[in-house]
Amino acid sequence: MEDETVRVWLVERTYSDDEQNLIILVYATPDGEQYFRKERALTSFTDMRDTTAALAVNPENLGTVDDEAEREQYATEAIRMAENHDPDDPI
Repeated sequence: MEDETVRVWLVERTYSDDEQNLIILVYATPDGEQYFRKERALTSFTDMRDTTAALAVNPENLGTVDDEAEREQYATEAIRMAENHDPDDPI
């Protein structure tokens, strides 16, 4: 049986205040109700890994967005990304 995945779109990219060289990427479903958080440590200035517009993730790895304002923000941004980018587009 093929594993099911959920498409999530990049909605937020921030730099950690606690650790240097840590980027926090937040992807969300188009309804803004679920999110996937990914942390990426940059190992050098030449570290050139692409961040894609969307990911396909296991539903078990999704969190729930409880705050209504944040849910609306995530939904707006996820829809905008989906309308303007292919899932594999580097962002």
